[in-house]
Amino acid sequence: MAEKPQPAHVLYCQVCGLPAEYCEFGPDFEKCKPWLVRNAPDLYPDLIKEANDRDADKAADQLQSTAISGDGGGVGPSSRSGNTAASKPEEVKRLPGGKIKKKEKQEIIIEKIVRNKRKCVTVVKGLELFGVKLSDASKKLGRKFATGASVVKGPTEKEQIDVQGDISYDVVEFITNTWPDVPESAIFFMEDGRKIPAA
Repeated sequence: MAEKPQPAHVLYCQVCGLPAEYCEFGPDFEKCKPWLVRNAPDLYPDLIKEANDRDADKAADQLQSTAISGDGGGVGPSSRSGNTAASKPEEVKRLPGGKIKKKEKQEIIIEKIVRNKRKCVTVVKGLELFGVKLSDASKKLGRKFATGASVVKGPTEKEQIDVQGDISYDVVEFITNTWPDVPESAIFFMEDGRKIPAA
């Protein structure tokens, strides 16, 4: 008789919930790395080398920063405190792949798009940067101008409000009256690829 097959023991990652060997394909491999180094070092030997190299670099940087002094004197508490303030980098948000995320300017862009020669759509972008909920804003715009208004994803994968009809010049006054946090100087029109201030 053949022996009964035994069930396989699968180690699941406590961070992402995937089996440990599939963590690198998961949503956030960077967060899983410390857990994998501690609990599954045999699956990812490169991570252990990477962690050791990082620790060696940190130790070398610490030694180098304590050895260098600004006055040529010894390493005293005054030189150390000044050095840590200067060496502490400004926190910058990084995207996967090492790209730096730029902070968006707080501005609203109003653009009129003509389709079928007669019909046009007014697009309002950037209201969410001022803390305005886009679904509420689209309802208010639709009610005020008696047109259809909806929240859609634009070509840059950011949400924007599409309002049927040409209301581009009337919408500026409506936005500044409805949401007082939005200054008129932050509203711009897009005409022929150029930004024109509304104020």
